[in-house]
Amino acid sequence: MAKKVNIGLVQMSCTSDVDANFQKATEKIREAAHQGANIICLQELFKSLYFCDVEDHGNFSLAEAIPGPSTDALGALANELGVVIIASLFEKRAPGLYHNTTAVLDADGTYLGKYRKMHIPDDPGYYEKFYFTPGDASPGDASVGEQDTDGYRIFNTKFAKIGVLICWDQWYPEAARITSLMGAEILFYPTAIGWDTNEQDPIINDEQYGAWQTVQRGHAVANGVYVVSVNRVGREADQQFWGGSFIANPQGRLLYLAPHDEEVTHVEELDLAKLDHYRTTWPFLRDRRVDSYRPILKRFIDQS
Repeated sequence: MAKKVNIGLVQMSCTSDVDANFQKATEKIREAAHQGANIICLQELFKSLYFCDVEDHGNFSLAEAIPGPSTDALGALANELGVVIIASLFEKRAPGLYHNTTAVLDADGTYLGKYRKMHIPDDPGYYEKFYFTPGDASPGDASVGEQDTDGYRIFNTKFAKIGVLICWDQWYPEAARITSLMGAEILFYPTAIGWDTNEQDPIINDEQYGAWQTVQRGHAVANGVYVVSVNRVGREADQQFWGGSFIANPQGRLLYLAPHDEEVTHVEELDLAKLDHYRTTWPFLRDRRVDSYRPILKRFIDQS
């Protein structure tokens, strides 16, 4: 029997006006719900400009408690519309301790918990290690009944079991594998990534976007899950955020691809009942050699 769920993604540009960004996101959530979405995912750090392009202590004032005012407001909206909301926020956990965090609000407004970004980049224009502590690498076993267990985790929402990973996590097959093994039917990746406007070589720009999309479609194939990647769009300082949000099925086929230069609110129907077909036709999970993977726990294997 079919188990269909409508996925809404919101690809938008941001300004320095935090309240205006939040209002825009709220309006786009309503738009997606009006189009029939059941689960709606916002992009990474949707309330502000991507502030990690500089190391500025003043930006810590953007952080907030989770749960807190934003999750309260989004929870009320989720309850009103009957939708699940995936919201990426800048979390202040304690004085001097901050995370890049995504909260999940269920369709009745219940705060289901949060995922703290595990892989933190530090590259020109992406100085995230200045701001964010990675999530603690605990087992992430939601069965213990703790809303905010750290580590990789899934959220058992009204409409689907979902996994949430964040931006730089996209490049790590280990994160996608673990979250899928925990029972995720759909992997969501809130994201903020783009092109350096000083880079004039179109081949390099094309390769960068292609690598980003390809690795995530690979996660869909290797794990037999749907992948939903939601990126921001628009120019901020020296970054042209490339949009290109997409939804891939468990064979990596693109079901939807957003443009690079436009705001988009899109809803796509997914049939979760097909996951068993994909996983039995391509039985990658069956053939895993878990007894042979211990070397992956090493940072480097020296064969010299």
